[in-house]
Amino acid sequence: MSATINNAAEVGASGSTAGYAARAQKFASRKRVDQLATGLALLAMAFGLFWLFWILIQTVVLGVGGLSLATLTEMTPGPNEEGGLANAIYGSCLMVGLATFIGTPIGIMAGIYLAEFDRSGWLANVTRFVNDILLSAPSIVIGLFVYAIAVNPVHTFSAFAGVLALALIVIPVVIRTTENMLQLVPPGLREAAYALGSPKWKVIISITLKSARAGVITGVLLAVARIAGETAPLLFTALSNQFWTSSLGQPMASLPVTIFKFAMSPYENWQKLAWAGVFLITLAVLGLNIAARVLTRVKS
Repeated sequence: MSATINNAAEVGASGSTAGYAARAQKFASRKRVDQLATGLALLAMAFGLFWLFWILIQTVVLGVGGLSLATLTEMTPGPNEEGGLANAIYGSCLMVGLATFIGTPIGIMAGIYLAEFDRSGWLANVTRFVNDILLSAPSIVIGLFVYAIAVNPVHTFSAFAGVLALALIVIPVVIRTTENMLQLVPPGLREAAYALGSPKWKVIISITLKSARAGVITGVLLAVARIAGETAPLLFTALSNQFWTSSLGQPMASLPVTIFKFAMSPYENWQKLAWAGVFLITLAVLGLNIAARVLTRVKS
């Protein structure tokens, strides 16, 4: 009897040892795979950061070299002539500002409707589907659409068409951000306000929208950062203008289109101005992204 027990104990011990060895081998294999995956991920990150820093260094070195007082105060020049980017800077600020002014209220109101009034209705589902299409659509498609409805019928390019194209890019970004931020507001806040007898519009303005204002503003700033560097929609709508103009019914210069035009040219003065324009847009977009990051950390 004791011999049988001893044999069973020996078999159990050997089985336990074999099981431990198998588990240890499997763990070592998984660890090697994990180390390989981590190494590949780090290599991919290093590869991306290398090109990112190279682009930023080139932008700073060549962009600062093209900056001067004339760059900010004079009109775009002809080939091998002195000049600056004043009209292009003004055109970009005007069109981006008007597009934001038009697209932001529409986007916020649509986002409020989707988050507060109709979360699962057929109209809400259709709106989200169309909004997703606009978010993923290439900007050149939006430019061609606006060209067909606002440029081709009147046979002239205009800053108004450029504003319309940029506004169509702003709207879906603001809608998505506003809806997501409002959905993050705890339902208890709404219920407490309703229990005190507050009407729905008052709850939305004073409770939910106020609680989500940092995220909503962040979405607006990100939308502005996106349209600040758009070139394709403006090529089909506002085109460009070598001279200063404040009329929305005429072609208007903008930094992205001017950069595209000057960078493709063989003239050294135009290439310097193109790099200066790239540097200015990079600074503007960087500032907007920093502002968005700061706002997300501020308590509502």
